[in-house]
Amino acid sequence: MRRYIFGTGIIGAVTTGLAMLRELREGQPFTWRTALIWLSWGITVALAVGAIVDRRREVVAAKIARGER
Repeated sequence: MRRYIFGTGIIGAVTTGLAMLRELREGQPFTWRTALIWLSWGITVALAVGAIVDRRREVVAAKIARGER
C-alpha cells in the first residue's frame, strides 16, 4: 500500500494543497482565479486517486488471472 500512497501524483497534490493553504492564511483575497486554482487542485487529487485505484485493480486482476488469492 505504501507504493500507492507515496506515488508522485499524491505527493504533488499534497504539496500543492499545502502551498495553497499557506496563501489563504496570508490574507490573499479570494477571487475567481483562486476558485479556479482550487478546482484544478481538486481535479488533480481526483486523477491521482483514480490512478491509484486503477493500479490496484490491475494488480488484483493479475492475481486472479494467475489463480492466486
